[in-house]
Amino acid sequence: MRKEYRTIKEVAGPLMLVDQVEGVKYDELVEIEQADGSLRRGKVLEINQDKALLQLFEGSQGLRIADSKAKFLGHSIELAVAPDMLGRVFDGMGRPIDGGAELIPEKRLDINGAPINPAARDYPNEFIQTGVSAIDGLNTLVRGQKLPVFSGSGLPHANLAAQIARQARVRGTDEGFAVVFAAVGITFEEADFFTSDFRATGAIDRTVTFINLANDPAIERIATPRMALTAAEYLAYDLGMHVLVIITDITNYAEALREVSAARKEVPGRRGYPGYLYTDLATMYERAGRIKDNAGSITMIPILSMPEDDITHPIPDLTGYITEGQIILSRDLHRRGLTPPVNVLPSLSRLKDKGIGKGKTREDHADTMNQLFAAYSRGKDAKELAVILGDAALSDTDKLYAKFADAFEEQYVSQGFYTNRTIEETLDIGWKLLSILPRTELKRIRDAYLDKYLPAKEE
Repeated sequence: MRKEYRTIKEVAGPLMLVDQVEGVKYDELVEIEQADGSLRRGKVLEINQDKALLQLFEGSQGLRIADSKAKFLGHSIELAVAPDMLGRVFDGMGRPIDGGAELIPEKRLDINGAPINPAARDYPNEFIQTGVSAIDGLNTLVRGQKLPVFSGSGLPHANLAAQIARQARVRGTDEGFAVVFAAVGITFEEADFFTSDFRATGAIDRTVTFINLANDPAIERIATPRMALTAAEYLAYDLGMHVLVIITDITNYAEALREVSAARKEVPGRRGYPGYLYTDLATMYERAGRIKDNAGSITMIPILSMPEDDITHPIPDLTGYITEGQIILSRDLHRRGLTPPVNVLPSLSRLKDKGIGKGKTREDHADTMNQLFAAYSRGKDAKELAVILGDAALSDTDKLYAKFADAFEEQYVSQGFYTNRTIEETLDIGWKLLSILPRTELKRIRDAYLDKYLPAKEE
């Protein structure tokens, strides 16, 4: 039987101080019962001798500490998991909000999880097809990878997240594929967009959705991504599934972390974020991966909006250190109506070489990828030169490169949010675009592949 304490001494905002406690642990859950029987929940943030500092999930408004008692539950926040989770929608604390029956748990798991032992990690090397050419063809996602999307305020990262959740699959395997989708600190309209989209397209059947709204407590925002990762670990390592975890928006998570840190009067780091922001993000990101001798895997796409489009901001900056690349969305492409507006040149997948080639995608993938990057880069340079000096200053070859760059953006990058391309379709579009250039310019592709795949020029 857990002991109850009537020694609540002080409340300041979401923080509460309880005196004369015994045997209380860091991160332990606590229930605050008021005189009318209503309950509020919180967790232990700090322990100093016989004093415990609590963080309340629902805030302290209207709380009378003289009539309240604190009961420590002996465990940290847990998530009830079962195979029936697939197809369900939960709030940020793991409670069903889709009107369905309560989940009958197979087990309850601590949401803080355990980091994967580096020696037990298996190297990511299997291609995941997202159906988005700018990712599949040029910045390939590999099973077990962490590949964030760097966006900006007002850019359609929500649409891209929904598209990947709908379309992603591991080719050539019989194992189950599931998506765990966590929306952190979003508006009701955005939440409605995701749930409606998943239901309309049937993607809901293989998706576990966690939704934390902008008006929910900050502490819940900190728990939501960990809820999602705990569900993913259960599906991957207990049920042997390939799991894709999509978290949007990591910036809202970091803001909540900063809010809690300020309430605790911690010394702030860069831009007011706590000094442990890197470590905290790493405890989430590093839960993705593959484990040797286990069929399951967790692949992660965290989405974050860069404040003021600043890629040097602490959140994208630290995320870039921990993850294996980034997909960057372009405001310029978005203004011109190209969707999804993926900025190909600064985007990067550090593991793309491991997931492409014969037996995974197609033998010509690596060569065409390098050639498309080189040709698009030169085409962009030619277009910039034409703006300064005029078209007359360009050589005939440069004019072809400029034409290629425009066609590349319109046909390869821009495909809309409801077009699902196979990797073969993506590679064939790349070859069609490369046929704009003279064969002598295609120096990064082997002759054997040029003979086999390069379309004949139309007269």
